[in-house]
Amino acid sequence: MGRAVVVGSINVDLVFTSDVRPKAGETVLGTTFSTIPGGKGANQAVAASKLGAESFMIGCVGDDSNGEFSINNLNSMKVDTSFIEKIKGIPTGVANIIVAEQDNSIIVIPGANYEITIETIDKYKDIILSADIVLLQLEIPMKVVEYTAKLCRNNNVRVLLNPAPALELPQSLIEDASYITPNEHELNIILGKQDDLDETLKKYPNKVIVTMGSKGVKYFDGSELKIVPSFKVEVVDTTGAGDTFCGGLAAALVRGDSLSEAIMFANKAAALSITKLGAQSGMPTLEEIMKNEELKINN
Repeated sequence: MGRAVVVGSINVDLVFTSDVRPKAGETVLGTTFSTIPGGKGANQAVAASKLGAESFMIGCVGDDSNGEFSINNLNSMKVDTSFIEKIKGIPTGVANIIVAEQDNSIIVIPGANYEITIETIDKYKDIILSADIVLLQLEIPMKVVEYTAKLCRNNNVRVLLNPAPALELPQSLIEDASYITPNEHELNIILGKQDDLDETLKKYPNKVIVTMGSKGVKYFDGSELKIVPSFKVEVVDTTGAGDTFCGGLAAALVRGDSLSEAIMFANKAAALSITKLGAQSGMPTLEEIMKNEELKINN
């Protein structure tokens, strides 16, 4: 079993579901409310664990009930929480999620997630450098992301960077990452406005892996452009699909799959995740992937 170490955010998601999305100044009646563990970092750690990797989480929570809730949940998902720090006087991060019209809108309050520092990374350097892959996102300070990626590159540890929420990336971070997984919208932010997707991908062979929803995933393998198809499923909640993809990609890579095989596996995991409500609760296990080998591919 390969080792995936996630350095990133830990949130509690406040999820509201409704048939319609409220417009500015409008109040609508919803259908359900749930308090669900989340955060892109924690989500990816759970996905990697459920999909077969040995998963470790490095991050910060508040010294509050949401922090306890988050850590207990990660433990229940077989994620090692030994490297999560509780910060006094700072609340655990929260996300307000509105699920409506087969999509979601999210507001994130970082809270303790912004208390992770370069010193934190140095403190847990040994576990980071023991990883087969390190997963990073952008819900923690950029300087910490950059420092971690550089540390990993200098020590020949692969880095999977999920650039969300999207910001223009420093060139050094692009170079230090082994894999970068934006969606089409994020690509134009992290690299600046791109006129041609194919030409952009050719500049980053086997590195920039663009997720395109029902259109699949596209990347350049060094010789030709590849499109790995998505799968047909009934959409219930798209929250966490991108995190499931990243966790699935990491889990497949550390067990030795080729990049194309890993992307296909991650696509299947992401597809199954959107058939259930919630980010972590909707993520499939490795066993569920195996039981759904006959999922139909989107043409």
